[in-house]
Amino acid sequence: MSLLTVLAEVVVVVATALSVASVAVVGPENIRAAAADFPQRLRDAARPLAVLVGVLALNSVVRDVGVELSWLIGLNITDTIYAIEGSFVAALQSLMTPWSTPYFGYVYIYGYVFLLVFPILLGIFADDDSVLRRTALAYTVNYGGGILCYLLFVAYGPRNYMPELVEPLLFDTLPRFQLLTSRVNANTNVFPSLHTSLSVTVALLSVHTRERFPRWTPVAVFLATSVVLSTMILGIHWGTDVVAGVLLGAFAVWVATRSRFR
Repeated sequence: MSLLTVLAEVVVVVATALSVASVAVVGPENIRAAAADFPQRLRDAARPLAVLVGVLALNSVVRDVGVELSWLIGLNITDTIYAIEGSFVAALQSLMTPWSTPYFGYVYIYGYVFLLVFPILLGIFADDDSVLRRTALAYTVNYGGGILCYLLFVAYGPRNYMPELVEPLLFDTLPRFQLLTSRVNANTNVFPSLHTSLSVTVALLSVHTRERFPRWTPVAVFLATSVVLSTMILGIHWGTDVVAGVLLGAFAVWVATRSRFR
């Protein structure tokens, strides 16, 4: 199976989920109303979206050259993380059942992408352009914080640090996704968990829009919780990474909801 095949699979699944969620959460009438005003809404949110695109571009550069740079200027904290939590992730993996492992694998890929994209659609559907600007700004803070931490800290995930105790369950269960994750992740970029921080960000932002989109909040919270758990259950992140990710996500929402650009 090729990378393009895996990408196509993810696009089809996520696009289907986005379509269903849009109708269920927003409603056909609100979708039609938003479509008529779509260009103006994007213009109103151009500034934070442009910053977000720039940060994503910088993130792609850091992913390519940042690992070598982090070894020069960063601090290897893997031993410290292990000293803090030991074999917690291994104990968590031991609780998994044959059906739960594939669930968390699909959530880690499909659920996470859906969770990130759908709030952008909600921002377009909302009659207040601050929703889209706030979402873009919160994402920007997350990626900016992640880039900084990945440069300053070197940390291997539990599946790499103690392979005798922690299994790479994502690749064992759904090996085709290794073609995708190997292109966007580095083994030493685990602190903090951006899967966690961005998922927490979406869940917290959904609380702010619960009066406009009440059906979205429980879905966002449930999916975010599943994604956070999946990062540890699959052996990718430590519990310490998750705690740091929760703090980063909460900080990003705090900044986004208080910024004058929101």
